[in-house]
Amino acid sequence: MPHVMTRGVVFIHSTPTALCPHITWALESVLGHRVALEWTRQPLGPTLVRCELSWVGEAGTGGRVASTLRGWANLRYEVTEEPSTGSDGSRWSHTPSLGIHHTWTSASGDAVVNEDRLRAAISVSKGDPIVLGQELDLLLGRAWDDELEVFRYAGDEATVRWLHRAG
Repeated sequence: MPHVMTRGVVFIHSTPTALCPHITWALESVLGHRVALEWTRQPLGPTLVRCELSWVGEAGTGGRVASTLRGWANLRYEVTEEPSTGSDGSRWSHTPSLGIHHTWTSASGDAVVNEDRLRAAISVSKGDPIVLGQELDLLLGRAWDDELEVFRYAGDEATVRWLHRAG
């Protein structure tokens, strides 16, 4: 059976410089080849850097990347994986204070929430619109977006490099 291929991007929004080689090794381990990350200064902290890496790999690679980076102190990142045949797209967001959040994504990058999760949010809210709003914010990862937005903005001039795996 042929492997279903997809692509995505790893956004390291901020990390202490001491973690850079460890992040590189972790990405190489998951992607199965060497990567050359271009670290640039993260304006939000004197010892922080950031980078972006575009990848091509089998469906599920984004989840493996996100899991590999999960839990490292002072690391803020996002990993995206585009939809592919038989698989929805995904986005994983991580901050030191909130941990990791996953959401499925459409072909245009919008968050997609399945009906069971929506029903659960409605049930938990018990008709209270404020509670429903809080539950929907949780499903959509609003707290993660709010915390990461300043780091995303600070890196708007970063370059993206596509890496294609041959073979």
